[in-house]
Amino acid sequence: MKIPHRDNLFFEIAYHTIRIFLSPFVKLFWIKRVSGLENIPKEGAAILAFNHQSYFDFICFIAVCPRHIHYLSAEKFFSSYFWRPVMKIMGQIKVERTSKNKNLLHSSIQSHLKRGKLVGIFPEGTRSPHKEKMLEAFIGVARYAYHGNVPVIPIGIKGAYEVMSRFDEKPKIKKSIQIIIGSPIDLSVYHKSKLNRKAFKVITNKIMLRISELSGKAYPYKIYPPWPQKI
Repeated sequence: MKIPHRDNLFFEIAYHTIRIFLSPFVKLFWIKRVSGLENIPKEGAAILAFNHQSYFDFICFIAVCPRHIHYLSAEKFFSSYFWRPVMKIMGQIKVERTSKNKNLLHSSIQSHLKRGKLVGIFPEGTRSPHKEKMLEAFIGVARYAYHGNVPVIPIGIKGAYEVMSRFDEKPKIKKSIQIIIGSPIDLSVYHKSKLNRKAFKVITNKIMLRISELSGKAYPYKIYPPWPQKI
């Protein structure tokens, strides 16, 4: 195991300490099955992309993933007296959703990827209010992977809506969650091309269709003509 940079050592220790105490509890009550963990690279940068229906999506994946994940997290968590220290200690990346200037966010994500970190993204941007359907995704997941020259790991989560949807105030104990981790999606084939917004939209849609297959949640949005040819 590589020794973290001294500046990040405290945060690495804090993250894994929280994970050690969190994991047994979460696994005991909610996690029914995890498959595809071998698709998470043992080292090096990657983007993990999930469907999103519950706060339990990231809680459960932290409990089962052996590596430190830096999730993109909404600004409201950094404004909360309870969540703010947790977000900072665990090294999560703040997203100012209402800000038009995303340069700080973009540079932070690219910095994490250059340092070989795992970045967790919910491409839908927020929890879907629908039990069987995902929201239309933003194209950032494709852009970050392309410019960072890293793979996207598609991950489907089943059952989180039933455990605690955005309409619930507390989780249900008798419901369970399944996590299915797909094979990495390599975007390096496109690095000889200059991609525009439409191309990133096509790639994002294909990533979301993979997540749809893994999660069993529909992604019923317009799919642009089949360019690029393969992914």
